[in-house]
Amino acid sequence: MTANPLLSYVGLPPFSRIRAEHIEPAVEAVLTENRAAVARITAHASQPTWDDFVETLETLDERLHRTWSPAAHLNAVMNSPELRAVYGTCLPKLSEYHTELGQNEKLQRGYQVLKSGSEWPSYSAAQRKLVEDTLRDFHLTGVDLPPEKKQRFSTLMQELSRLEAKFEENLLDATQGWFKHLPGTQTPGGIPEAALTRARHAAKSRQLDGYVFTLDYPSYSAIITHADDRALREEMYNAYVTRASDRGPNAGRWDNSTVMRDILRLRHEAAVLTGFNNYAEYSLADKMARTPEEVTTFLTDLLRRSRPAAQREFTELQRYALERDGLQQLAAWDMSYYAEKLREERCAVSQETLRPYFPMQQVRTGLFAVMQKLYGITLQQVPGAEVWHPDVILYEIHDESGALRGRLYMDLFTRTGKRGGAWMDDALSRRRTPQGVQPPAAYLTCNFPPPVGDAPSLLSHDDVLTFFHEFGHCLHHLLTQVDYPSVAGINGVAWDAVELPSQFHENFAWTREGLALVSGHYLTGEPLPDMLYPKMLAARNFHTGLCMLRQLEFCLFDFRLHSGAAANIDTAFAGRTLAEVRHETSVVPLPEWNRFAHSFSHIFSGGYAAGYYSYLWAEVLAADAYAAFEETGVFNRDTGRRFLDTILGQGGSREAMELFMEFRGRPPTPEAFLRLHGIAA
Repeated sequence: MTANPLLSYVGLPPFSRIRAEHIEPAVEAVLTENRAAVARITAHASQPTWDDFVETLETLDERLHRTWSPAAHLNAVMNSPELRAVYGTCLPKLSEYHTELGQNEKLQRGYQVLKSGSEWPSYSAAQRKLVEDTLRDFHLTGVDLPPEKKQRFSTLMQELSRLEAKFEENLLDATQGWFKHLPGTQTPGGIPEAALTRARHAAKSRQLDGYVFTLDYPSYSAIITHADDRALREEMYNAYVTRASDRGPNAGRWDNSTVMRDILRLRHEAAVLTGFNNYAEYSLADKMARTPEEVTTFLTDLLRRSRPAAQREFTELQRYALERDGLQQLAAWDMSYYAEKLREERCAVSQETLRPYFPMQQVRTGLFAVMQKLYGITLQQVPGAEVWHPDVILYEIHDESGALRGRLYMDLFTRTGKRGGAWMDDALSRRRTPQGVQPPAAYLTCNFPPPVGDAPSLLSHDDVLTFFHEFGHCLHHLLTQVDYPSVAGINGVAWDAVELPSQFHENFAWTREGLALVSGHYLTGEPLPDMLYPKMLAARNFHTGLCMLRQLEFCLFDFRLHSGAAANIDTAFAGRTLAEVRHETSVVPLPEWNRFAHSFSHIFSGGYAAGYYSYLWAEVLAADAYAAFEETGVFNRDTGRRFLDTILGQGGSREAMELFMEFRGRPPTPEAFLRLHGIAA
């Protein structure tokens, strides 16, 4: 019998050999082995030592992660009915196992003995953080509950894992379940040629003539931002903002309404079981922000500062649309179109003007050059690597001494069966074993427009920022110097600090020095002309008030949604909450049938529940950290080395605020954040 590749591989996952039928047997085998090992450990846990207790448990976690990570990743990037079915089957089993560990009183006592033992003062900061985080997580998993409530908590976690997967499946199906076909005789006006080329290719792939526009973001964005046909923009907008809901062209077919309601109810019940008033309080137990009031104050202060500017921007845009086209009232599907037109007039630059200067290959080469200047690292492609799709490239990262620091998979182009958006995930964590250091590995996944025929993939500057953002997450995981997986890289980092490295690195895609490296016209190789740079800077904070209000809408909606009382959580709860938040935050008229919440995967299936505020919270830290480079020089190696050694190198081994203060020499202040966003301090 052929060995199961998920159980027998060493090093990196053998993606070419992994099949859906391998996943469930592998998961069940590892869970069985791990449970037996945990029983042996707890039978002799009265006098635990670091090596025989913590290191053994770390080994078990690592074994399970090595089995499940490639399977979960394939489900996200190469989705199929077979993968989807086995993924849904395994999630409750994994949830049950993790809850068992979190509710194991003998394991809890073992960690308590370590913390109170004579060896505790000699432990490193990483070791102490690992133990303290684990003891905190025991409480969050219900270790202190009576047996019947422990069982209820376990059931809740299993059901939540199933529902969150269902939310993502519905969204993927809804996104790929609708498209707009325009016959060849109806070439839409205003659409950039690159987008038309992709639309012609999409039509041919469906054996149609003319053009096909889909709800994948690059295709949707081309219409909503550039199409002169207002009715076409409205039709695309309607299909996009009603995905997976009770409204729109596929109303009710992949409806997330009851899924959302049930997720919120179960999260609330789990929070109350473990002693919290609501899920928002529960969520903050492992974050930098300590109380709901602290988060709410932070967000409402930003709202107070941003709303006047947003109102002015919207009023100006209304006036512009009236003067330009006689439009009496801006609708939601007009905003991006007229904003882009006004930006082009005012700043003499647009995303499409810039796109020819950002071919994917040049952006990637330039990004690597930026990181070499900052940190002394180099990236080398691994020829013949086992990957899941021909578009995927594997790189090795080496530091300036030549030592291997990690490996990075890049999967950058949109395609059928691939989850939308952009994200980073960990494939392997750094770990020191008797055989040496296991280098970490990460996945970097985006949905950029793919090359078509001889035409290369051309990125917008927003795409370039996304690339830098996700690459920053990857560096956080890959450049760690911590040897314990639970606190190495992105693991163990407070959720509202985990966006610090990603948002920090975006700033280098705005510098003249950085742009000179990542740009080069796809036909001539000419770098971004000097005349365009000041126009880009002028456009950077174009409509910054409106953009900030949109982010605050997401943040406040998420936080209030998870702060609600159980009695209020019915099928319409999310809609009511969103309407209340929009009344406070939005200056843009939105239709009643807008169902944004039904596709808000960050909070319903992506780990950001009651934590979406983290993007703005961490952006304050990121802007202040970047200000240190403004003070010493954009590519100052001493400053880069300090950032590498503290923020990137320490991972989750110490508290985020402690690391920030070590790098900056003081607590964070919001001045740099407000300045970069063009908001008065």
